[in-house]
Amino acid sequence: MQFPHGTLFDVTEYADQQTDRATPVTIVGAGLGGLTLARVLHLHGIAATIYEAEASPMARGQGGLLDIHDYNGQLALQTAGLMDEFRGIILEGHQAMRVVGPDGTLLADHADDGSGGRPEVYRAELRQILLDSIPAGTVQWGHKLSEVRPLGAGRHELTFANGATVTTDLLVGADGAWSRVRPLLTAAVPEYAGAAGIETYLFNADVNHPATAKIVGDGSMIAQGPTSELFAHREKNATLHAYAILTRPLEWFDTIDFTDPAAATARIVREYEGWAPELTALITQTDTAPLLRPQYTLPTGQTWDRVPGVTLIGDAAHLAPPNGEGANFAMLDGADLAKAIAAHPTDPETALTQYELTMFPRAAHLPQEALDFHESFDKHR
Repeated sequence: MQFPHGTLFDVTEYADQQTDRATPVTIVGAGLGGLTLARVLHLHGIAATIYEAEASPMARGQGGLLDIHDYNGQLALQTAGLMDEFRGIILEGHQAMRVVGPDGTLLADHADDGSGGRPEVYRAELRQILLDSIPAGTVQWGHKLSEVRPLGAGRHELTFANGATVTTDLLVGADGAWSRVRPLLTAAVPEYAGAAGIETYLFNADVNHPATAKIVGDGSMIAQGPTSELFAHREKNATLHAYAILTRPLEWFDTIDFTDPAAATARIVREYEGWAPELTALITQTDTAPLLRPQYTLPTGQTWDRVPGVTLIGDAAHLAPPNGEGANFAMLDGADLAKAIAAHPTDPETALTQYELTMFPRAAHLPQEALDFHESFDKHR
């Protein structure tokens, strides 16, 4: 059945028929992309099950802030019918952005203009909105995928570490950088991108670290040197969430003992010699142990031949170094794939082909998005 043109909610009258006729969807990974896919499928009356390795929604922290863009992430949320809920978790004023020099000189200071083009939200709160929007039991927690075995004719058998097995006619890998579904489609594996971030937190910074809180400002701040950067976000309760980003070989980081926080901090800050103390305090005054976050990437513009019954979304499909776009594009992938499946509910191959023809060229532009992200700062230097 082809749906009529119009808004998403024009098609919900077909939900009962779709539930009976559509191919159920198996999703591996309950990140933002997989949850968006399940939500939009639910709105179209199409059954989906998500298998997630984590034991529960609260099994681990979900990271800090995300800026959700009006040209991708927000489009996905509109398709999911969740814009009101999204607006309710926006941190007002946190779209502000500063650029400073290594000596602390303020090079650019952009206040949050209230346009809503890139508002900041907590990843955990956004994930919870998506979890709350799908039927109970959609996510099967504690299911770490161990093996996927093709059965022919587009069917696959999934085996999980807990001993469970399932078979599916339509499999979606939403399982991130180290996807276990990806090898069904391509031999590509993530490669080190040449830089790593060292993650730190400063709590109650307005009181405990006033000079650093002042230079970071109300939103985000970046300071750039030739091979070193500092990036910081202001979060709730005057928390500063920072990354010291160093362009070094992976082997260079291997020489640092991150099990000794004091020694690791001392070694990292040496790479910022001569920088303003209110900036290096993001490293030296951390209230948490410094945590290494290497950056990985998949080959730019990779594609694959159509393999019956399976596709990928998000980082599983097009992992790129951090550029503010990963979560946004994962959600947009999920929404686009769901719409393609809804348009071809009994013809998975047509749906997957339609989705990939949209996703592949978009993924090819991710390196340019990263370049644009940095140029948005560099132009003020």
